[in-house]
Amino acid sequence: MLDAFTYLADWFTFDICRLASGTRLAEAVHFFIEDTTKIFALLAVMIYVIAFLRTGLDANRIRAYLSGKSRFACYFLAAALGAVTPFCSCSSIPLFLGFTAARIPIGITMAFLITSPSLNEAAVVMFGGSVGWGLTAVYVSLGILSGVLGGMFFDAIRADRMLAVDVVVKPQTCCCGCSCGAEASVPSFRGRLAFAAAETKDIFRRIWLWIFVGIALGAGLHGFVPDGFIAAHLGSGEWWTVPAGVLIGIPTYANVTSVIPITGELVNKGLPVGTAFAFMLSTAAASVPEFVMLKKVMSARLLALFAAYLFVCFTVCGWILNLIY
Repeated sequence: MLDAFTYLADWFTFDICRLASGTRLAEAVHFFIEDTTKIFALLAVMIYVIAFLRTGLDANRIRAYLSGKSRFACYFLAAALGAVTPFCSCSSIPLFLGFTAARIPIGITMAFLITSPSLNEAAVVMFGGSVGWGLTAVYVSLGILSGVLGGMFFDAIRADRMLAVDVVVKPQTCCCGCSCGAEASVPSFRGRLAFAAAETKDIFRRIWLWIFVGIALGAGLHGFVPDGFIAAHLGSGEWWTVPAGVLIGIPTYANVTSVIPITGELVNKGLPVGTAFAFMLSTAAASVPEFVMLKKVMSARLLALFAAYLFVCFTVCGWILNLIY
């Protein structure tokens, strides 16, 4: 099936645009068409399926279920929940507030909050298409591990004492189809199908431009940056390149779906895997807008610790990947 995207890119590049094979422009256009069609097709299927499954989730039941499990299992389950609640603007912060209001330990809420912005089904599909499924499995594993370790850390330092206010969540039904503090009934099968279709359309409306921009930049790197250029200048894997990538990524706010094509092409051009990975995670998971929102419920000290944890975690992950690869 994936060959169909290559044939489509060949047809558009060489038959429609009549570009000469082997030229830099042809390479860039071919890359853009193939990756765009492939990613959008895979995303349509993946997002629809995940959206359908999510309609059967009730946030109150999830919180009750987590509260009855061992602490370590709760960290893992909260991080996994973060990985499948990706795009809706009300899915991360309000669920974080809901967990806090339900007196779920702060470590469990932080495990969710760490994982949610940087790991989702779209990121998995796009990362797999860019760098292969082996490295994608490492990406997923490290994303979940970052959430679990973060949960353990914030529970250990008793971060609940550093919340700015007691969070009160009013009963409401949020736009992602789940309940953020109220009892919610599971919709009918037909309703779940309708929600999945609407969610897929809404998500595409929100991310299509990010994807186009990310793939376009990746195509530019693919077609116009000479092979070996990045490897010659940043490919030595020196220790400082990883924390530098994290420091650059934190203020560089971007949706994870836009930065993955760039990351994949940087790796293909010779940038050390760990350096690229650390930059990608910090760009997606440690944005200034997120900190502004969290300032409403976190003290400045807790926000600083949260940022410091992300910096250390992503840097260590980058160093480990550079050693492995």
